[in-house]
Formats: sequence, C-alpha cells, structure tokens
Amino acid sequence: MSRLTRISDDARIALDNLADLAGGLVSPTVRFGVTGLSRSGKTVFITALVHNMVRGGRLPLFEAHASGRIASAGLRPQPSMDVPRFQYEDHVRTLVEDRQWPNSTRAISELRLTVRYESASAWNRTFGAGTLNIDIVDYPGEWLLDLPLLGMDFAQWSAQALALAALPNRADLALQWRQALSAHDPLAPADEGAARALAQSFTAYLAACRRDENALSALPPGRFLMPGDLEGSPALTFSPLDLPADVTPSRDSLVRMMSDRYEAYKDVVVRPFFREHFARLDRQIVLVDALQALNAGPAAVADLESALTDILECFRPGRAGLLAPLTGRRIDRILFAATKADHLHHGNHDRLEAILARLVDNAIARARFAGAKVEVMAIAAVRATREALIREKGEELPVIVGTPLAGERIGKDVFDGETETAIFPGDLPSHPEAALSGASQASALRFVRFRPPRLERTAEGLTLSLPHIRLDRALQFLFADKLA
Repeated sequence: MSRLTRISDDARIALDNLADLAGGLVSPTVRFGVTGLSRSGKTVFITALVHNMVRGGRLPLFEAHASGRIASAGLRPQPSMDVPRFQYEDHVRTLVEDRQWPNSTRAISELRLTVRYESASAWNRTFGAGTLNIDIVDYPGEWLLDLPLLGMDFAQWSAQALALAALPNRADLALQWRQALSAHDPLAPADEGAARALAQSFTAYLAACRRDENALSALPPGRFLMPGDLEGSPALTFSPLDLPADVTPSRDSLVRMMSDRYEAYKDVVVRPFFREHFARLDRQIVLVDALQALNAGPAAVADLESALTDILECFRPGRAGLLAPLTGRRIDRILFAATKADHLHHGNHDRLEAILARLVDNAIARARFAGAKVEVMAIAAVRATREALIREKGEELPVIVGTPLAGERIGKDVFDGETETAIFPGDLPSHPEAALSGASQASALRFVRFRPPRLERTAEGLTLSLPHIRLDRALQFLFADKLA
C-alpha cells in the first residue's frame, strides 16, 4: 500500500500522541477503538461492555473482575470536547426497557470508562489503588475502507470502482449508474447538474450493494452512505468516471471537477479521521457479522474478505514502546470478533471462529509479525437466545430459543416480534473453506435476527446485567495486562 500520511500529518500525530502521553502520566489511559462494518454490533458491544462493568455483571473469565480486584467502574467526562459522546444511557434504555436494538453507528463518538482497581502485584499494592481510563472510540468500519483512498489518485480509484462494478454479483446493481456514466463525456466541460446526477446514481448503487439480500461490504467512499453534516457538499458530489487512456483533460472538464472533489474528500474527511482518531489508538476490536454474509451467499463472503483485507492493511500493529509518541503509536492488541454467536448452538462457535480466522489470516500473520497480540473469538455482546433440546422423530435436536424480530421469516413463516420460538439454525461446515466457497450446507443456512432478551430479576427485584457470550474473555484479552 502507498504511504497514507504526509510529513505534516505525521508531525501533528506525534504532537497529539505526546499530549496523550503527558496526560497518561497523571492518569493512565488506553484508547480503545471499536469498529466493524454496518450492523456488526458496535453500539451493542460498547453498551454491553459498560453495562456489565458498571453494574458488576457476570464476567467469570475477566480475572480482575472475578477476583474482586476491581473496586469500581464508572463513566467520566471524555477528554475530547469536539467529539460527540457515545449516548450510553439512551442505548441501554432501548435494550433493557424497549427490548429493541439501538440505532447503528453513523459517526464517530467517544466514552470514558474509569476503572479503580487493586493491583495483583503485592509491590504495586503498596502504592495504593490503581486507576485506568478506558477511552472508547466508536467509529464506522466503512470509514476504514476510505483509508486506502489516501494512496490512490482519482484515475486509480475510478479504475478500481469500475472493476468492482463489473463483477457478476454487482453488475446488475450497478447497471443504472453505468448507464448514467455512458451518457456523460468525462472530457466535456464541467457541469454541476451532471456531477450531482452521477453522484446520486453512484450512491444508489452503493446502497443497493449494502441491502441485506446482497450484504456486500467493500463500498467506499464511506461517507456516501452516511453523509452526516456533509450531505450535499461538493466533497460528496462526485463519482468514478470511465476515463480514456493517455488523454490530458482540460482544466474546466468534468473529470477535473470530479478529481478535485475526490481530493477534497480525502482532505476534508479521510485525513482528519486518520490523524485525529485512528492513528492514536492503543487497542482495537474489529466486529464482523460473518453470519449475514453467509446468509447472502459466497459472493458476499468473498466481498467481506476483500473489505476486511483493505481495512486491516490500514492498521498500525506493533509493540507499544516508550518512543511511540515520536515514532508512531501502535495498536498492540487486536481482537477479531465474530458477532451474533447466540444465533448458533454453542457446538458451532468454534466453527464460526475458524471461518473468521480464515477471512483475516493474512492480517493476523502481519500483526503478529509486527509484535502485536491477536485473538479471534465468537461472541455475543448481548445474548438474545438460550439453548434447548427438542425431540423430533425420535431424535434430540439442539435448538436456540428466542423472540425473532417482527418481519423476520423462515420459509413461509413470518414472525410477529412477540412470540418466543425454538429454531434449529443448522450447522456450519467443519472446514472453513467449505463455508467460504458455498460448496456445503452453509449456503442453505438462514439466520434470523432476535429481539434483545427480557432481563432476569433477583428476589429483591433488582434487574441483572445484560447476558452475553464471551464478553468476559474479550475483556480479559484486551485489558487484563493494564489491570495487573
């Protein structure tokens, strides 16, 4: 990959890291990035993490918590005054009281969780209780797909976008956009109406790719589908063009207009995100909804693998060192988490982990070579189902029991969002290659989405914390060393 940053960017990153280091001398802080592509469960993961930490949830494999060394955990004002706060209170109310899933991540947000703990070391305990600030940085994975654009000019990006659009699983989805492209000469004079029409057609194509039945993942530029306050701006009003070879366009041509706006998008959107947020992370979790891709078929799985490869090439893995503020901050622990493990019987969780490990095997090897610790696991930050056995035709069948969301369907059955149902989701193939190629029963699996669970109450009427699958293992991997 080409170099992502300029010398001026590196200087500003170093200054930001020095400021973080100075603050960390007073109050140790770890900046924890949470990302994943659309509907991978970022908002739910953060909400469940904080809820279980603050309310003393059941986390038996998180050693500092299970041993009683964590004295308290609570939310504190975040240090970044210009970044929206992650609205934890609203999200937990939606999960617990409304039993609905909170809205997906649409922009970057932060939250500071402060943990007061007793060290496991007798020597460290002589200095009193410890404090760790965990600054959680929530950002859409689609924004990571923009980072490779920093190494491409407009012509290179156009060629890549057109090649993707020509793939069999995208050709029909891109048809209207390609027809619009053929109606405009890129060497013709610049025209705002043409730019707007092409941008709208290109955005419609990206939106069609993301729909559940297609579940495609490689869809840059990320802000086209989540524009925020940039909606309608020139920085989002451009499109790839089918460019003729060896032709120098005039300064007032359509292609020069599009190229200038593409470069503006990188300057206004991509570089600030990389410099101010991504390059300052210490720990990272990448949430992956592999089940949605498996639902949509092998083309969606291949597209997910391509998107994850592009995302992970942008990471800066490595060992954290004393000179990191000057030489470049490194992400020293990366967790790849296959979400929605509660949609499968536990006997399939190791197979789900194997599929995700296969999707990111090259990135894992590169990160470990650089000195970072890497783990892969299947999780459900909020467990929406429970397991049971039913007898059918004289045989016991392992099922999951939950309340499917209204409108979900299996065959001709459409669920009402209120009725609890036992479902046999099927088995993932024992070998991940079979799942990725679709040459097995994985292509026939259909996973439905469930409502959040109704929380249990104690005899005293207290509501228990959100149930989960392996959230404690995730916390142990990500933060145990910081609480030692």
